[in-house]
Amino acid sequence: MNCIRLALSEKCTLFRVNVGKGFTPDGRYFDTGVPVGFSDLFGVRLSDGKAVFIEVKTETGKVSRNQENFISAMQKSGAIAGVCRSIEDAFKLINNY
Repeated sequence: MNCIRLALSEKCTLFRVNVGKGFTPDGRYFDTGVPVGFSDLFGVRLSDGKAVFIEVKTETGKVSRNQENFISAMQKSGAIAGVCRSIEDAFKLINNY
């Protein structure tokens, strides 16, 4: 994931989203605040300011239904969004969108 973020650094400003659940000191449960299915990396393409969302998966990693829905919603909104399994996939997504 970090390799993709660094490889695209001349074309995009990308941030890693850490998601999860936790508990406050008094025992209350909370989510991190981003929607379920939010992509691992997000930011902007420097050439035009277009929003970018990248779900990073291993070669055999499965995309969840929530991740598919999120990517589809972002694409319909005009953002660059997709699943990348390699640095090459990430460059294709950014360059060909």
